[in-house]
Formats: sequence, C-alpha cells, structure tokens
Amino acid sequence: MYQATRTSIRGLIATLCRPTLTGFENVPDDGPFIVASNHLSFLDSVIIQALMPRTVGFFAKAEYFTGRGIKGKIMKSFFEGVGSIPVERGEQAASVAALKTLLDVLERGEGVGIYPEGTRSRDGLLYRGRTGVGWLTLTTGAPVVPVGLADTDRLQPAGTNAVRPQHFSMRVGEPLYFDKLGPDHSLPVRREATDRIMDAIAALSGQGRATGYNKPPTQE
Repeated sequence: MYQATRTSIRGLIATLCRPTLTGFENVPDDGPFIVASNHLSFLDSVIIQALMPRTVGFFAKAEYFTGRGIKGKIMKSFFEGVGSIPVERGEQAASVAALKTLLDVLERGEGVGIYPEGTRSRDGLLYRGRTGVGWLTLTTGAPVVPVGLADTDRLQPAGTNAVRPQHFSMRVGEPLYFDKLGPDHSLPVRREATDRIMDAIAALSGQGRATGYNKPPTQE
C-alpha cells in the first residue's frame, strides 16, 4: 500500500509541478534517521513522504484515521498509505506519548519526520524550533536530515482546500550527527542541538528567521 501510494503521488508531483529536487544522496542508505523540515503547506508531509528515497513516517491528526463513511475510509487508507502516524493534536499528554512512539520506529531502523516549528508558517518566516527534534536525536543517536522546502505554500494556500499545481523546490542537506545521550540529557544541550538543526534548515530553505515560536491561528 505504501509503495503504491507513494509511486502514484510521486508521478503526479513530477508531472504537474516539475519540482526542483536536490540532495537526496544525503539520505542514509540504511539505519534510523530523522527528517527535520520547515513547514509551509498541508501538503508538505505528503510531498516529503512521496519523494524521499526511503520511508518516512510523519504525524497526522488522529481524526484522519477515525472518520466514518466512505470519505472516512478513503482518508484512513490514504494516510496509512503514505506512512503517517496518528496523533491527538492539542493534547499535551497525547503529543508527548506520540513523540515517544517515534522511538519504536527509529529502533526498527526506519525514518521519521518532524516539523520543529510545530505548525505551518503563514507569513513565510522560519520560526524558532521546539526541542522535540533535539530530544529525539539525543535520545536515539539517529542522524538528523535537514530539509528546506520553498513555494509549497503556493500549492494549497492557507485557508483553502483547492490544490493548484505549482513549481516548488525541495533541498535535502547533509545529515547532522549528535552524541547519543539517552532520554535524561539536559535542556541546554537539547536546545543547542535544536538550534543547530534550525540553522541547517534555514540555509536550505532561504527563509528569513522569526525570533519566537510559531502558534496555530486560534492562539494568535
């Protein structure tokens, strides 16, 4: 299911968008890895999952997996097909539990994806990274593969459901390696790792930097 869905989406993207893609040779050939990307569009996860040479599991809202009727079944099949991992949004306990489920994926030698900003940027700036990505890499020792996306927000502008084929670019940077410290490392070390990851993403995406954290529209 995953391979069939990914192949179909990859073909659509190549035909309709003709994206500029660079750096895929930086994805490790084997072993666990963490994709850390900027976030501009609802479609970013689908794009990364379809185009990456290896499987990458991203979080997706739990309701995408529990809908009823024909539409619900289609949504569930789609998100399972692209390798998404359900998570309860807006509930801290559930979010922490979901983050820990990524450890199981990494222990299987697979890839996971995370947006350190936490939510989409609606003004084009790259926001300060939340430290979950730092916790993951320091806990597991898995390398972080930074990704910079540009113009994916033009594919589906915020507040709309329509998808408009547009050119975009995806740049994959060299893996970043951190010492494996286990889950009981200090917050300053985690912050330092996260900031280094965000610097790598900024260099790939070319975005301006915001000084604070991004917030969902309902919290602004």
